[in-house]
Amino acid sequence: MEKNDTRLKKVMVIITIIITVLLVAFIIYALKMNLLTSKDILVEKIKSFGFIGPVIFLLLQVVQVVFPVIPGGASCLAGVLAFGPIEGFIYNYVGLSLGSVVAYLLSRNFGLPLIKKLFQQETIDKYLKYIKDKKFEKIFFLGILLPGAPDDLLCYIAGISEMTLKKFVIIILLAKPLTLIFYSLFVKLF
Repeated sequence: MEKNDTRLKKVMVIITIIITVLLVAFIIYALKMNLLTSKDILVEKIKSFGFIGPVIFLLLQVVQVVFPVIPGGASCLAGVLAFGPIEGFIYNYVGLSLGSVVAYLLSRNFGLPLIKKLFQQETIDKYLKYIKDKKFEKIFFLGILLPGAPDDLLCYIAGISEMTLKKFVIIILLAKPLTLIFYSLFVKLF
């Protein structure tokens, strides 16, 4: 059994490294193309890719969770603007859910040192104090459910908590849609 655990850990580390390299390459490309600085440029670029636009957008959503460079709300709005409320919702949901799982797994493998490289210490400390008791799961659920919470950070914190991957995924899948519906309705209203 230990041999299988060791092998699984090695595979997870290799997958994590490959995903990280690909995501870093994508971030560098996105920064050079100014995709992360303007919603209009981002929407125009996504539409220019035609039928592979959704795949590129999904990657962008994964990247924006794993490497919190742009606010999640901005990319969610871009998805709705580029693809419409229903398709935009679906692409946002899938991309953000995948990104959340990647963030959790990265944190599970690399721990607090990784989190400290991505987020401000003051914000980290605010949420770290909750992982010692059962309050964290409730705070995590609310953070994923409500717009404006630091859900990217919470996904990383969950990775170093005692929360299982199964519970993490269930919370993401149940709580994430409400925030995304909010963004879809926001765009529809304005």
